[in-house]
Amino acid sequence: VLCQLLPRRQQTSRRALPNPRDQKKNKSLPTDGFPKISVGPASGMATARKELSVIVPTYNEYENIRELCTRLFKATKEAGLTTELLVVDDESKGTIATNAIVEELQKSYPIRIYIRSKAEGRGLSSAVLLGFSKAKYETLLCMDADLQHEPESVPSVAKPVLTGEAEFSVGSRNVPGGGVAAWALHRKIISAGATALAYPLSGSTDPMSGFFCTTKTVLKRGEGRINPIGFKIGLELMVRCECKSVADVPITFQDRVAGESKLSTKQNVLYLMQLAGLYLDRHPLGSALLLALVALLCILILRLLFF
Repeated sequence: VLCQLLPRRQQTSRRALPNPRDQKKNKSLPTDGFPKISVGPASGMATARKELSVIVPTYNEYENIRELCTRLFKATKEAGLTTELLVVDDESKGTIATNAIVEELQKSYPIRIYIRSKAEGRGLSSAVLLGFSKAKYETLLCMDADLQHEPESVPSVAKPVLTGEAEFSVGSRNVPGGGVAAWALHRKIISAGATALAYPLSGSTDPMSGFFCTTKTVLKRGEGRINPIGFKIGLELMVRCECKSVADVPITFQDRVAGESKLSTKQNVLYLMQLAGLYLDRHPLGSALLLALVALLCILILRLLFF
């Protein structure tokens, strides 16, 4: 009902791309797993870029860094991409171990680490933005360190941006070929509800995804307007940077391999607050007020249940 009442952004075009894994089932797909596209003048690109900066925010994720690194560079090498990996680590009990592992990996891979002290700031969204500002290449990709985002999917998620087909691409669980590994029913219901609330803002089928790709040029549009609160920085950038085209790329969202989830009730509250701010920025006052009322009701319920 809410999605019918709230207007969808008219300036954003969205396209769901096939899963490269499906090419074995569908011989009509080209060998790279994507339909052939003509890059028009709007993209400003005659050929695809081949350089990619991958930003991974971490907080006590030292158990996953080695595997993420080796799998990532294997996948990007096979795809013919020149890639750097930048780990932005918020100071934690795992920082020393994370730094030691990165220093060892630097002997074989183009990986860097920036350790952010508590005095410099905290939080996933601000860590991602910090990493983007320190990235070497024009094209930027963000992914989680917990291996729920498969490193093998990085070339597929980055490809629409690298080729100029889209200004922003999202690794989506909610398009054909995508999915989740083994979620409980209640988690699926919560995720579906949160996705429905954000859909009119971005047009993406998975606007809460933390697996996304864009460029420094697109980010410049949002300078001074981006609010790095909570975990949903991809949604924030899609809206504040006024992305004109968004491509959904199917991924399988895996179970966490090691470490602990950082999602909490506080983050759910921050998400609702973020949505209210984005609707106020993007839509007519009536629509924004409607969402604000829904968000306020959800916050009150959460407070009654958990505080």
